[in-house]
Amino acid sequence: MLTYRLVSLLASTYPGRSSKADWLSPTQGSLADLPVRNAAADPTAVVLSRRTPDGSWRPVTAAGFAAEVAATAKGLVSAGIRPGDRILLMSRTRYEWTLLDFAAWTAGAVLVPVYPSSSAEQAEWIIRDCGPAMAVAEDATAAEVLTIAIARSRHPVPLWRLDHEATAELANRGATVPDAELDSRRAELSPDSLATLIYTSGTTGRPKGCRLTHGNFLDEAANCHALLQPVFEAVSDEPPSTLLFLPLAHVLGRMIQVTCVYARIRIGHSPSLAPDELRPDLASFGASFLVAVPYLFEKIHHLGRVEAQGRKAAGVYDRAVDVAVRYARAELAAQAGQGPRAPLALRTAHAFYDALVYRKVRQAMGGRVRHAISGGSSLNPDLLLFYAGAGVQIYEGYGLTETTGPSTVNPPLRQRPGTVGPPVPGSAVRIAPDGEVLLSGGQLFRGYLGGEPGATDGWFATGDLGRLDGDGYLTITGRKKEILVTSGGKNVSPAPLEDRLRAHPLVSQCLLVGNGRPYVGALVTLDREAVAQFLAHAPADPPAVDPRAAGSAVPVEPAVLAELVAAVEQVNASVSRAESIRRVRVVAGDFTEDRGLLTPSLKLRRQAVLQAYRKDVEALYRS
Repeated sequence: MLTYRLVSLLASTYPGRSSKADWLSPTQGSLADLPVRNAAADPTAVVLSRRTPDGSWRPVTAAGFAAEVAATAKGLVSAGIRPGDRILLMSRTRYEWTLLDFAAWTAGAVLVPVYPSSSAEQAEWIIRDCGPAMAVAEDATAAEVLTIAIARSRHPVPLWRLDHEATAELANRGATVPDAELDSRRAELSPDSLATLIYTSGTTGRPKGCRLTHGNFLDEAANCHALLQPVFEAVSDEPPSTLLFLPLAHVLGRMIQVTCVYARIRIGHSPSLAPDELRPDLASFGASFLVAVPYLFEKIHHLGRVEAQGRKAAGVYDRAVDVAVRYARAELAAQAGQGPRAPLALRTAHAFYDALVYRKVRQAMGGRVRHAISGGSSLNPDLLLFYAGAGVQIYEGYGLTETTGPSTVNPPLRQRPGTVGPPVPGSAVRIAPDGEVLLSGGQLFRGYLGGEPGATDGWFATGDLGRLDGDGYLTITGRKKEILVTSGGKNVSPAPLEDRLRAHPLVSQCLLVGNGRPYVGALVTLDREAVAQFLAHAPADPPAVDPRAAGSAVPVEPAVLAELVAAVEQVNASVSRAESIRRVRVVAGDFTEDRGLLTPSLKLRRQAVLQAYRKDVEALYRS
């Protein structure tokens, strides 16, 4: 039986802040209770939709899902899975992922995800570290990686395949397992029981297995659901729903999955983050809210401008962006009681551009989306305001694998673009003397596999730098280990400048350099589609570019370099001369996960990029 207590949480004193609100804390029960509870409370409620081979969506009721979970869990029991055993899963986001997750918990097991893009070497390390009793691969590609990894690890385990009907076979094998066995295993679980091992993305060093409990997820799900209640409400009298496409190996996707099952919010699954592949699923599913990383919001915005440019309407799009930003800034301030509503002229212009531009932006997200949650890295504040003006409120938050997802989030009606919001109920934030962000709360993990505690006196040192304002809103200013210190002694946090430069339509990825150098430089890769559209309408005689300001390792039109220099000048307007980007260099290729330059959650692997482009870095500092 899943039971919560309501706890009154008082604001902590300086230097920490915590939510001034009651919060829910689980006292007994586990994640395995959720499907059973839902089936008992509302058996006919549609809680998931399963994509069929013809592209349509088949509804799955609460009772139907609970029955599938039980049947699969019995199969795991029949296959020899014991309480506490670990099950390795390497798969893209799909229905069977969620099914296996809850089935593993129902069998008393611990599911250990592996990113579907992982190499055999990465999977081998996880197998050696966690010692699974079973491995599950999505398809032939994943099976090949896991087969190699299992052989190298010398830890033989049975390998099942989802594309070979693994869940159906498990259900058949478990037909003779009595219900009482599952009831017994569920009864043994508590909020303190280990639910999963999620391995960090490994931006630096070898990934570490974070020990997350059932209570971590239940605490986070209940309190995020309460805080973000408008996100989870019906749209046009239709029940709320979301399409999951983030990798469920990532803690944010996993936490949203749990929150939706907790709240009986309909879930669909899509296997790709690529906008072109995702759009058909968004259109057919009709989600009311989305959870994504900034890359998706940036890409939709960039593609919108590219399409407008192709119709020779780039000027209209740019004016619509300006109106949306100004309108949203005024409306958000008014909601927070910090100013009047947008003036009539601005509201009129906003209504005009809604028909021309904003409706198409919403259509690119499926048509019904009115809310979105962004995590993984920071979102440009002007981009957040643009989407708000276009009718999609994006709530930016901050958290880590070690905190089971968001520890802070911008709440509805009290958003502050540029911040990641105040702590969620039950969480607390403290700023260390050196500026490092420290986190605490019920969603804080129980240390790393192998015994490393991870937290000191209940506070986890994140490695991120930040500041708190007077109302407890957190702003992330950089990474402690990524601070560039120029030869002149100036400390520069690269992430905010990278975010601003990457927001330009022509820029795909960028990385700032300058540690021990006389000034800051930038390596950038280009969005080829955006470049083609730009050149189709670029001036015949672009302004001359000082070769010391911009260069390229590949052939690039002068107009593109001139545009990049202008973009850099705009970015530099927000910082001092000592912190500004002095030179920019276009490099070959792109920073991609396939090349080992991005993590599966699309974070830069800085050292890998620096090594891959070391000659380009040196070129930035040639006189």
